[in-house]
Amino acid sequence: MQPVEIYTSPLCGYCHAAKRLLTQKGVSFTEHDVLTDPSLKAEMINRAKGARTVPQIFVGDTHVGGCDELYGLERAGKLDALLAG
Repeated sequence: MQPVEIYTSPLCGYCHAAKRLLTQKGVSFTEHDVLTDPSLKAEMINRAKGARTVPQIFVGDTHVGGCDELYGLERAGKLDALLAG
């Protein structure tokens, strides 16, 4: 299983939805709260090639994008393969 990282804010409904999908799939992930640590926001923007909104999701070295992209991969049947590596 690939490591999963997600940059979030506790006030973000899309963040909660993305975490819910990952949890339902039994995927453990590392969460980075950009609200409590502003330096993480700069790190996220750099890793996400300029994307400033949360969530930003990474599976291994792959930048998935946000919640819509994560659910899109799931609907297309591609998320499990990405997670497996």
